[in-house]
Amino acid sequence: MVRTGSASVTAGPTLAVVAREAGVSVPTASKVVNGREDVAPETRRRVTEALDRLGYVRRPRFDAGKASGLVDLVVHSLESSWSGAVLHGVEAAAHDAGLEVVVSAGLTRTRGGRPERGWLDKLIARGSSGVLFNLAELTESQYAWLDQHRIPYVMIDPVLEPPAGVVSVGAANWHGGVTATEHLLSLGHERIAVIAGHQRKMCSSARVAGYRSALASAGARHLPEYVRHAGFDESVARRRMLELLDLPEPPTAVFVCSDRMALGVYEALAERGLSVPDDISVVGFDDLPEARWITPALTTVRQPLSEMAATALRLLVRMMDGDRPESTRTELSTRLVERGSTAGPRVRRPDAPPVGTGAGTGV
Repeated sequence: MVRTGSASVTAGPTLAVVAREAGVSVPTASKVVNGREDVAPETRRRVTEALDRLGYVRRPRFDAGKASGLVDLVVHSLESSWSGAVLHGVEAAAHDAGLEVVVSAGLTRTRGGRPERGWLDKLIARGSSGVLFNLAELTESQYAWLDQHRIPYVMIDPVLEPPAGVVSVGAANWHGGVTATEHLLSLGHERIAVIAGHQRKMCSSARVAGYRSALASAGARHLPEYVRHAGFDESVARRRMLELLDLPEPPTAVFVCSDRMALGVYEALAERGLSVPDDISVVGFDDLPEARWITPALTTVRQPLSEMAATALRLLVRMMDGDRPESTRTELSTRLVERGSTAGPRVRRPDAPPVGTGAGTGV
């Protein structure tokens, strides 16, 4: 058995107990568990409620000791270039391993404090040998369900710190934050702000920690008002940039913790009639295709999304074969990609209005 989380696997109620609880025969309860259609709707409802209430564990139809040719990938959304890069990495690695992939989006939500059983039941029914979760925020109950079903799984860039023993793959976010900030410092910037994602998310807090570490190492000022959070939302990032520009001493450079948020920053600067990088230098994070499309092209920290996904798939294959990775956390390196959005701070005349006041722009 592959142990994939922190919860211990315990024996659940038998089918006979479920049948007695629902007031039906064991064969009828078995039909419901196995998805048979020849069961009355009211009977199916009673049995399903009993299954949920008692926490009955539906056993896999495949041999848990032998990997099938199918794995599941659960992504946060299918509407972003981020997901496209992850899909590309998983697909390439799965092809090499002779596996097929079923892709689902946004199926890790809960109902009434319990995990959605429908998706888990489908996972069992189709005989998937393992699961990859990308940007998923699982509950303790969902981790326990996966453990109880004895299905190996790997987290790709988990939102929160996963329980002890859960295998995950991510990027060197702290180092990326250091690299972005050191680049701006090397250009001569002293007033450097950061627009981060969610405060509680692992990647966001690590990038901000790297930013603070780089400032401290350089002996540069760290101003609390220069740290803003935008939840990885482009429109919120636009508002946060406008807030920074309205400070008595606005920054001359900003480290934006995702390329998507950097688009909102560009929009805010355009509204104020400011130029990138002449008035404000901008560094992003991710190196998504959007970073090359905007003008000027965005200097950004590249995290290897496709490589992260491929690494996670290869780890999952090992776990499906009964091999436990020596380390539960794998981090791939990040690197700075310099483009046209960064330059040294402009030397301004003593009588010139401060950046961000909107002078001459009608703001």
